[in-house]
Amino acid sequence: MLVQKENTIGEVVAQNFHTAKIFEDFGLDFCCGGKKTIHDACKEKGVNADAVIKNLTKADRPNGTTAHFDKWELDFLIDYIITNHHSYVLNEITTIEHYFQQVVPKHGEKNQELYQIYTLFEELKEELLVHMQKEEKMLFPYIRKMVLAQKNDLEFPHPPFGSVASPVGVMEHEHELAGNLMREINHITNSYEAPEGACTTFKVLYKELADFEKDLHVHIHLENNILFPKAVELEKF
Repeated sequence: MLVQKENTIGEVVAQNFHTAKIFEDFGLDFCCGGKKTIHDACKEKGVNADAVIKNLTKADRPNGTTAHFDKWELDFLIDYIITNHHSYVLNEITTIEHYFQQVVPKHGEKNQELYQIYTLFEELKEELLVHMQKEEKMLFPYIRKMVLAQKNDLEFPHPPFGSVASPVGVMEHEHELAGNLMREINHITNSYEAPEGACTTFKVLYKELADFEKDLHVHIHLENNILFPKAVELEKF
């Protein structure tokens, strides 16, 4: 696609996931902020929009499936999200909490920010665990039913929540809450830069948090910018 300033960040990344790295390099949010146009996002951040467009234009579409999420069937995309991102969150939460339990007692007195970071992560954990259950028990099954109905030319099911747009709105709001918590952790840790003289476990904790944030960005992007809009459109037919 020919990228212009009027395009939203989300639609650009949905067409070519390779562009996500470019937006991240300019400090532009491609997941929770995906509905903003490039022009508006750059204006808010004080970023040169022409420089962003120039870099996006140069971006080559990579080989492999990562550039084609927007072409996948919605039920397949749901399977991918659960297998790759929901499972990652569940596994990584346990790992990160293990490191916190090692680092905070040993280094918390000297690095008081650790207590705040740990509290924020626990809040993020509780938010994500409940959030993912809502998706897997309520929203995702309904989207699967719509896909099945479309494929077999059947009448669409009537959801208890009235319209798919209702739970989608709730999920997007919860994504924003999770994104804000992660952003605050990023800020307090100075983008996950361990203090001078930090032990290996301390450094590993910050590396795990950095990786967790990167995965969360992709996770939210796939839902906010691809799965949810397509589900809303599908319900209209």
